[in-house]
Amino acid sequence: MMKIRFLTMAEMEVDEAVSWYQEQSERGSLAFLDELDRAIWIVRSHPLIAAEIESGIRGFCFRRFPYSLIYGIDDDALVVIAVAHHSRKPQYWIDRVL
Repeated sequence: MMKIRFLTMAEMEVDEAVSWYQEQSERGSLAFLDELDRAIWIVRSHPLIAAEIESGIRGFCFRRFPYSLIYGIDDDALVVIAVAHHSRKPQYWIDRVL
């Protein structure tokens, strides 16, 4: 299975989402983390499963939350560029990969 690496901004997005869901309910934050883990497991197991949204960049939609895991493949690792909420400006994260 491929290694995974989060860019700092992607880690911050996860922290912000978990904090927001924590304010709503403990179960909500745990469910979000479970969904993130599920998405990571799927893309680590099958890196090309998600649609390519930019050259070399893929987006995997969460099943239960309005987020996508935005990632690229760098040699033997997946690089998570963003954990993007669907209401944000499309491709706001693009400058992270340029």
